[in-house]
Amino acid sequence: MKRAAQPNFDAVAFRRALGEFATGVTVVTTCAPSGRLIGITASSFNSVSLSPPLVLWSLSSRSASMPVFRTNSHYVVNVLAASQLDLCKRFATLKGDRFEGVAHAAGDSGMPVLDGALAWFECHNRSRYEEGDHVIFVGEVERCGVRDDARQVGPLVFQSGEFHTVKPL
Repeated sequence: MKRAAQPNFDAVAFRRALGEFATGVTVVTTCAPSGRLIGITASSFNSVSLSPPLVLWSLSSRSASMPVFRTNSHYVVNVLAASQLDLCKRFATLKGDRFEGVAHAAGDSGMPVLDGALAWFECHNRSRYEEGDHVIFVGEVERCGVRDDARQVGPLVFQSGEFHTVKPL
């Protein structure tokens, strides 16, 4: 098999090009064996398969949360609503207890589902793939839900280094 050619661009150009792809914003949540709730902001979420129902997301190999996500049996992908920019920033940057004051409920697996999420996917941690500087997680969806007013509220979207929402064309 022929190998990939050397890139003809630098990391800055690659990051800028990737930034033009608009992505939804999620917070992936789980619970450490100690009972401590863990959550991280991720825009690397995507569907994989309808049958079986599979989704994927990725996490930096250097993330402090990696050991828990790698070994836990379950996690929840919470798709953020346009009104949840504060949660996006909290789970992306806050040190300490990111869940302090954040409304949530335990899903059937015991993992936290964020109140007000536009949609959520409660997943079994089916497989993981180390690629480059990230680990790709594939989750088998056991339960999911959508907020009743999802179409009116709209998703939180990230593109070109800024947050947006979408409106029908």
